[in-house]
Amino acid sequence: MSVDEILKEIRDQIVEEVPRNITISDVDFEGPEVVIYTKDPREFAEDGDMVRDLAKKLRKRVTVRPDSNVLEKPEKSKKKIKEIVPQDAGIEEIYFDSEFGEATVEAKKPGLVIGKYGSTLREITKNIGWTIKVIRTPPIEAPIVESVREYLRSQSQERKQILQRIGREIHREPKTDEEWVRTTHLGGSREVGRSSTLLSTPNTKALVDCGIKPGSDDDTPYIYVPEATPIDDLDAVVLTHAHLDHSGLIPLLFKYGYDGPVYCTAPTRDLMALLQLDYIDIAARDDGKVPYNSKTVREAAKHTVPLEYGEVTDIAPDLRLTLHNAGHILGSSISHFHIGEGLYNVTITGDFNSGKSRLFDKASKDFPRVETLIMESTYGAAKDNQPSRDKAEGKLQGIIRKTINRNGKVLIPSFAVGRSQEVMLVLEEQMRHNKIPEVPVYLDGMIWEATAIHTTYPEYLNEKIKSRIFHKENNPFLSDIFQRVDSQNMREKIIRNNEPSIILSTSGMLNGGPILEYLRQLGPEIENSLIFVGYQAEGTLGRRIEKGWEEVPLPGDDGRTDSIKIKLDVNSVEGFSGHSDRQELIEFIRNLDSRPERVLTVHGNEQKCIDLASTLYQKFHIDTRAPKNLETYRFY
Repeated sequence: MSVDEILKEIRDQIVEEVPRNITISDVDFEGPEVVIYTKDPREFAEDGDMVRDLAKKLRKRVTVRPDSNVLEKPEKSKKKIKEIVPQDAGIEEIYFDSEFGEATVEAKKPGLVIGKYGSTLREITKNIGWTIKVIRTPPIEAPIVESVREYLRSQSQERKQILQRIGREIHREPKTDEEWVRTTHLGGSREVGRSSTLLSTPNTKALVDCGIKPGSDDDTPYIYVPEATPIDDLDAVVLTHAHLDHSGLIPLLFKYGYDGPVYCTAPTRDLMALLQLDYIDIAARDDGKVPYNSKTVREAAKHTVPLEYGEVTDIAPDLRLTLHNAGHILGSSISHFHIGEGLYNVTITGDFNSGKSRLFDKASKDFPRVETLIMESTYGAAKDNQPSRDKAEGKLQGIIRKTINRNGKVLIPSFAVGRSQEVMLVLEEQMRHNKIPEVPVYLDGMIWEATAIHTTYPEYLNEKIKSRIFHKENNPFLSDIFQRVDSQNMREKIIRNNEPSIILSTSGMLNGGPILEYLRQLGPEIENSLIFVGYQAEGTLGRRIEKGWEEVPLPGDDGRTDSIKIKLDVNSVEGFSGHSDRQELIEFIRNLDSRPERVLTVHGNEQKCIDLASTLYQKFHIDTRAPKNLETYRFY
């Protein structure tokens, strides 16, 4: 059956299901969605259950779009929206997109625009015809969020064409009735970095992640091997989260000819753009080897299809994807793939945290079926049980107090996304409760903008932090202790200032960013402290200092390398990780609603992957493997 025949069949079913007074003018595919065009959008708005019932019967995601000739004029529509929506909602802007028949309302309090059970949205559509989309105004100015939103609006016509093409690919007739499932490991196996896994069936190729490897010359996944080429044969790219070891080379796929969808959560899309733009900026400054440019980053963003947790989505003729909370960083997800009509299920965890966190709920474990689980092993070795979060925070508190008491500065290298916000919450609470003296906390690098993105998507945070962000006067990220470093001049003043302070700066492994400038000036002074709060990969400067190097090379402004004495107090505080430790990895398997038949351990050094695989086999008698890069496993 052709795609056009499939569409006709779906249209006939829709016409049969909806009341006769509703005119269906067209039905089309847009990405994973079935889009119904109608002259009667108000009738759909009247009956809030109609679309939901259609989605259940079609087993598809369904969206209703109004015909352009039934839309109220934008200026008149804007006036009516403001009349209907309570003033307390704090509407900042309203954008109209005639391509999608969609009016986007940006407001400080989106809940008031939506109304109870969507009642206000339905009331708006009944009055103006436009479909309403609601987005949050960032409590902290977030240039990357606004930039991405503005760019996607400007590309509306092309995005619609892309989605229509993707939709026809998703709903095409399968090439063959043959059935098998396999994965090819293109990176991140028995190593940390360049994570990339190819999931294949006779009809589909889906690439999960495509990252870089920090501190290594071999930093590119094996995306050029026969199993993955040609790149434009890929049906889908799925991104588990925005960290560069998972997302860093996704724009390269578009440079090589990929033109398909990138499935991820909305915050992952924004964070991905932020980190990739910074990556090419640093690459250009350091060695001039830039794998792609900002235009390619925008191309990747244009092809994103944002999904919410728990949303079952067709991404190929025989492949359904559901993203679940991974508890690792903002928008991070565990990817569950349902293959065929109940044929097989593969779950890829990406990086996940099933332990306690100040920012997120624990990683989800509610998968209806899992035959094969591919899981991270960052802390999978026998001695990789991290201290409790309370002990970690206590140790951090002690080091900071001692350093401030001797009038020193505390230097904390940190990943901009996730780890920095965790540490910010700890520092804010400890100063608020007088557990450490109140001193300025300087945020350098991308930390401030990454924090702004966190406040834009509070629905992805746990209830406690979400509630505080909703009440502006109690938003912990807006505390007066935090000061953004926004210039070289300010950076120099902080270094020269004789007053104690805390400096939270990127990058987390000392492999670039403003942290190196602080280290150059503050490293030789014994009254200062350096605190590692995250994993230091082999080959990075952070790993060398953590191992006890007393002298390290640092690049100078003139391009020459200088040797810097490390005399400040070096500490590692474990327990702030966004990864599950060994015991949590074991308990994750034990507590899964569906016990897998097979587990593959990845994203850890060789010893950790093998150790965890062996332990899981002994404890649960599950077939376990620690694959190597370029190995392929057939599951069915």
